[in-house]
Amino acid sequence: MAGRKNNRKSLRDDIIKFAAESYGTSPEYLWRRYPGYAVLRRADNKKWYGIVMDVPRKRLGLSGEGSIDILDIKCGPVLGTSLRMDEGFLPAYHMRRDGWVTVLLDGTVEKETVFSLLEISFELAGTNKRECRRGKERWIIPANPKYYDLPNAFSNEQEIIWKQSNNIAVGDTVYMYGASPFSAVLYKCEATEVDIPFNHVDENLRINRVMRIKLLERFDPSFLTLDRLREHGIETVRGPRRMPESLVYELEGHEESTCLERENDSI
Repeated sequence: MAGRKNNRKSLRDDIIKFAAESYGTSPEYLWRRYPGYAVLRRADNKKWYGIVMDVPRKRLGLSGEGSIDILDIKCGPVLGTSLRMDEGFLPAYHMRRDGWVTVLLDGTVEKETVFSLLEISFELAGTNKRECRRGKERWIIPANPKYYDLPNAFSNEQEIIWKQSNNIAVGDTVYMYGASPFSAVLYKCEATEVDIPFNHVDENLRINRVMRIKLLERFDPSFLTLDRLREHGIETVRGPRRMPESLVYELEGHEESTCLERENDSI
């Protein structure tokens, strides 16, 4: 599907114009650190179907200096595998799945081909097949191993109680951040019961209410490190906080891959 062109002018403006004319999409610029990143989102279900980025060529494994405009699109694992064999396509930048792909916008791939792939991505983002249940809100909550052995707790039980100090609701997703020596998100959980009265006071902690959380997924400590959180504006995790939308975007890729693996395992 790729075709080489002599004109190497970026297709960034063409893509944004096409999305506006075809779907009424206004690009969203969500990262202060990356003002050139433009998110394309469906209006009906708020799902992302594309993101235009300017990325240093070296980060993509490309030769040369400076940055290049790229487009991340949803394409499904089969088409994605095929596209990555063609010139102008790469594994999706900052996405942990086979269902997305990166397209170079330097003219290596024909403009009409890019438009066609964006249409496919838009349609795929409108379907709910293989969609895992997601909570109403997503939170990051710290867990200090000095005070509580969370790995041991989850090795014995799939559901535990945890201090609640904010307005987490039943069905919300809770990502547990392990402090040093991990300094990384270790678990994904779901709040199954909240606002449970609880009375505990010691020299380190006072607890007035707790919630019940169920383990959904374990993460390798190298997956979501503090350095990676900092890329999304999270410098420290000292208390419960809502997850930045830019980070939600990355995690949706990981979760969709997990959904696909679970479905394949069940066949």
